Amino acid sequence: MVSLLYVCVRPEQGAAAAEHLSFRRGLGVERLDRHDLIGHPLDEIDWRAYDGIVVGGSPFNVGDEEKTDDQLRVEADLERIARAAIDGGPAAMFTCYGIGVVTRMLGGTVGTATPEFTRETSIRITAAGAQDPLFGPSAPEMDVLTAHKEGSSEPPPGAVLLATNDDCPVQAYRVGDRLYATQFHPEPTPQDFAHRMDFYRSTGYFDPAEFDRVEAEILATSPTGTDLLRRFVELVGR
Repeated sequence: MVSLLYVCVRPEQGAAAAEHLSFRRGLGVERLDRHDLIGHPLDEIDWRAYDGIVVGGSPFNVGDEEKTDDQLRVEADLERIARAAIDGGPAAMFTCYGIGVVTRMLGGTVGTATPEFTRETSIRITAAGAQDPLFGPSAPEMDVLTAHKEGSSEPPPGAVLLATNDDCPVQAYRVGDRLYATQFHPEPTPQDFAHRMDFYRSTGYFDPAEFDRVEAEILATSPTGTDLLRRFVELVGR
């Protein structure tokens, strides 16, 4: 049995607990250990002993002008996880906010020109993605859930672009064979994502006055992002 760790970077405990459950269910595992980076440095646990690590989303933004000491440390710890994966350590999958941290670490550009508000979107699997063990079986397209203020127009140096769309060209990439990063959220069901909206009503991911409409649209979706998570478990177990 593979050992997996969920690294949480959400200050909101209710949202964090729900995301943890979403990842555990999406990965299809009975046990998924959890470590909250908010207030708890990475070295409080033996994180290198895990086979695989999944990193959740956050209301933080890489481009935030004013960052707390907690956020600065969180980003430094996330970079350590990413570098370890590149160097042959625990395989890692970064999602949403995490892709920005990794992109910046690799020398890429993260900005606000390619946002996607709370919705389901279709992403195209690239030619390289079609050969990838996680994304290949989903080619040529898959539907995913997304909500982000930042994004990138091109992958960072050394990354292999796996998925794209017109609104946000960098939807997913791989570095080496053990580090994955997605702009979208692969873990939630429509019900999970609708529930998450409750925690972020006034944070800019959708118009608060349109909450009921956006929620209804989310609940009517059929995302397939969790397919990637189950394949990640298979990859980690090889």
